[in-house]
Amino acid sequence: MSDNELKSILELDCEERYDFFLSAVGEEKEVWILINSDKQFLKIYAEDDGFEYLPVWPNSEFATEYAKNAKELTPKSISLPEFFEKWVPGLMKDSIEIGVIPGLDSDIWVTPPTELQKDLQEELSNF
Repeated sequence: MSDNELKSILELDCEERYDFFLSAVGEEKEVWILINSDKQFLKIYAEDDGFEYLPVWPNSEFATEYAKNAKELTPKSISLPEFFEKWVPGLMKDSIEIGVIPGLDSDIWVTPPTELQKDLQEELSNF
């Protein structure tokens, strides 16, 4: 993916980025997160709203772009079966939402893990 393509997707509004994410993950069958050297995943606390979320991306380029100023973070791929079987229940248990493709603006599509799973499964039925 070129830098221009990446930038144009990041400039979309959060709903358009969410739709792009569903389509891209439906094709690639993996979700990307960021982890630190201790293998702990990045989660962000939304102070204004008082909740935590796991930022996710459809490929490593988006995750790398997000973490370009944080040297200790590296992209990690999670297969969709693993995401559905392990991550969704774990995030639900820990009350952590999912933030889909943080963009260049401050808006982000935040959704419960079960809702993202439902949307992804619906997207997968199109393939």
